[in-house]
Amino acid sequence: MSAKSAAATVDPAEIEKFAAIADQWWDAEGEFKPLHMLNPVRIGYIRDRLCARFGRDPLKPKPLAGLSICDIGCGGGLICEPLSRLGADVTGVDATGRSIDIALNHAQRMGLDIRYRHTTADQLVEEGAQFDAVVNMEVVEHVADLHGFLSDAAALVRPGGAMALSTFNRTAKSFALGIVGAEYILRWLPRGTHNWRKFVKPSELAAGLRPTGMQIADLCGMAYNPVQDEFHLAPRDVAVNYLAFAIKS
Repeated sequence: MSAKSAAATVDPAEIEKFAAIADQWWDAEGEFKPLHMLNPVRIGYIRDRLCARFGRDPLKPKPLAGLSICDIGCGGGLICEPLSRLGADVTGVDATGRSIDIALNHAQRMGLDIRYRHTTADQLVEEGAQFDAVVNMEVVEHVADLHGFLSDAAALVRPGGAMALSTFNRTAKSFALGIVGAEYILRWLPRGTHNWRKFVKPSELAAGLRPTGMQIADLCGMAYNPVQDEFHLAPRDVAVNYLAFAIKS
């Protein structure tokens, strides 16, 4: 691994933070409860956008069959497993070794064939790896160098491929709901999980992807409904959580 590249994108403090709670990845009521709540919305979005991009029928049992997908920052495998069940050939990558151990063990118990690697995006780039699609869910707000990370992630997308991302917008509303609400009032997340200054505006995401030859084709917000206690897609509201879908020509 290139020490210069890894040092530029991986934040050791973030790795240590997630390693400390890695054992809770599959506890739907634990430290990762918000991700479990977001998962149905995120998976549905990824499925539908990839099907539209690659001419698939999202209503078929395995609509992503034959597509190679790399989940960068896969954690315990919350995104990898549903994508595998949808038929995709999935590779999960994370810089936290304990998370990879948890993900591999859980996938084996579920009878799923998912490749998990304790490595980073820049290492895959050095190996010459490429995929039909790359997924970065709740990752870009935790990296040390946004542009460096996006450059590595985009290099892993083959020509004609796509990238799906989700993150927090850097707004007053995201500070109120994503930091104060989620970490201090509702206590969905441990205090200090997120740094509001590292939240990423859609314009910043687009600017970071543009030099890599990737263009954002779709933006969609995710909003929480307290009555139903669930998240849903909110296409016109990207002020807090949002999803992005980018394509490489």
